[in-house]
Amino acid sequence: MTDNRNILRRAASCAVVTAGLLLAAAPLARAADPAPLPAPVAPADLAAAWAAASAPAVLDQLGHFFARKGVPPTGRAESGAADEARAAALAAPRLTGESATVFTLDPGFVAGTAGAPVASADFVASRAVAADGQSASVWTVRQGGGWRVVNIATGGDETDYPAAAAATGGGTAFREPQLDAWYVLRDGRVLPLDEDARRSVGAQGVSLAAYRQLVHQRYGDKLPGSAYDRTGTGGGFDQAPPVPAAPAAPAAGRLPLLTGGAALGATVLAGLALAVRRRVVTVPGRG
Repeated sequence: MTDNRNILRRAASCAVVTAGLLLAAAPLARAADPAPLPAPVAPADLAAAWAAASAPAVLDQLGHFFARKGVPPTGRAESGAADEARAAALAAPRLTGESATVFTLDPGFVAGTAGAPVASADFVASRAVAADGQSASVWTVRQGGGWRVVNIATGGDETDYPAAAAATGGGTAFREPQLDAWYVLRDGRVLPLDEDARRSVGAQGVSLAAYRQLVHQRYGDKLPGSAYDRTGTGGGFDQAPPVPAAPAAPAAGRLPLLTGGAALGATVLAGLALAVRRRVVTVPGRG
């Protein structure tokens, strides 16, 4: 009889714990319906972004960017102004390939908001190459009814990973910038595109629902408006240095460049810093 009462007590205790866990998971359970695909950027807008990235002033800055090997104007260059100008001309920068929409992990998806896509369009990237083989990514965003260049970053992740996703079965490539990880959403699964993503979800990837749980655990208490956000901690990941003020009077016809690890102001999970591992230069516009 005593054994039966112990068994009943343990069963009741387990039932209470299970009920508590189910209640705690309720917000995500309600949002566990398949997330919609991210809204694409229209072809006409991609063409406009390409045109902005290939403007003469941008190509001029790309020449200097390549001449300085990605070192920003506030950093110490290896050569003087005259040598840099010659190297910039020899770099002969040009755009290549097609512009790509860069999708970034959506905070609504992290929060478990019903109907939120896993990622949303962040900016458009165009690949630039120099005569010596250097490459860079030119970032453009829609501002004031047009497209404006805001960043130049070394390498070509922003165009390479979407191209890799398209070449291996399609789907939507997106990034989780806090980990510097790139994924592709394909057939309801989140699959890795780089080593950081493989460390995150494994070589075989995870279901979209499992990925939602994963990022909710990582960032759910760090979203906009949270206590973590209000402290200004910035996410606790490889915090980027502050972006210095723009020069007061940039030379005519030149786009002022600023250094900044998390240079783009649009995006990500507000309140979380980008884990930038590449040199990035901000192009704030000509004012």
